[in-house]
Amino acid sequence: MIRLSKRLEMIAQEVPAGSRLADIGSDHALLPSFLAQQGTILRGVAGEVNAGPFEAALKQVRSAGLDGIIDVRLGDGLQVISPGEVDVITIAGMGGTLIASILEAGISKLAGVRRLVLQPNVGEANVRQWLLDHEWVLTGEKIMREDGKTYEILTAVPTDLAPYGNNELYASRTLPGGLIADRKLMLQMGPFLLREASQVWIDKWLNELEKLNRICERLSHSELEASRSKEAEIKREMQRIKEVLELCTPKDKP
Repeated sequence: MIRLSKRLEMIAQEVPAGSRLADIGSDHALLPSFLAQQGTILRGVAGEVNAGPFEAALKQVRSAGLDGIIDVRLGDGLQVISPGEVDVITIAGMGGTLIASILEAGISKLAGVRRLVLQPNVGEANVRQWLLDHEWVLTGEKIMREDGKTYEILTAVPTDLAPYGNNELYASRTLPGGLIADRKLMLQMGPFLLREASQVWIDKWLNELEKLNRICERLSHSELEASRSKEAEIKREMQRIKEVLELCTPKDKP
């Protein structure tokens, strides 16, 4: 029986029973193989863009005796599937900008897809923005930490399958203390994650503040006007994040 990392386990939980799955950038086809062994998916496609990972995925599927269920394919992004072939797509373990570009390049292949499960390593806002721009609606966000790294898992469905629309999801709301959480802030920090404000999420943004502060320190040594402008922009962003965290961080009881 295939064992998954905690990260892949959380992604697997977002794949409905009876799905036809395409896992893009499949990393030894672990996720589709696990889901096939569990009886969760009816069919699976494991897509890899490079020959080495493709051969590793093929070996994994064959050794597990799953080559009758999972088809390992060599190709770039969503080029490995045909429109209507799958109804769930997972893309995990790469940057948010790359995930958004894969979806954009393969937009014609999303016909019939009922769910996207996306796990960007960085640049989560880019994924949220792509979903918003292309009428996909987030139905859930998870955040977890494993091996010293923090991961966000975003699940989305087409507008016609969503229980609400993006206007409702990203409607401005007032946080405790009076700070307005607008669409820009929710795209950056996550509409669900912002509402839940878990400790893992708080720790992530505290770490982001440290990174932004280091960037400001480097910019402060430059005499270029563009550097002054960028430094001021980052400091405004940092202040906004600090205000959010101050309101979301549990206060010690006296």
